[in-house]
Amino acid sequence: MASITFAVDDELKSEMSKFLWINLSELIKQELSRRMELLKRLNSKEEQELIKWSVELGRKAKEGSFKRLLSEVSPKIRKELLNSMSPEERRKYG
Repeated sequence: MASITFAVDDELKSEMSKFLWINLSELIKQELSRRMELLKRLNSKEEQELIKWSVELGRKAKEGSFKRLLSEVSPKIRKELLNSMSPEERRKYG
């Protein structure tokens, strides 16, 4: 089995020494295993598709809110907002 060494600050070491009955090696091993499993799931194809879907949904919601905002502001403010955008973005709302 491989061995890993890590450093902790003095305050944490002092706190850890209060819990000598805890097998820190086993605790850390279990926590690392749990986090590695989470990372594997986060990098799965299904999770990546869900992330892509949720980002797209957020963009559509933002676009809809911005269109509503543009319809409620004065023509002067609308023009200023649209002029601050790139030509590609401006086409969406113009």
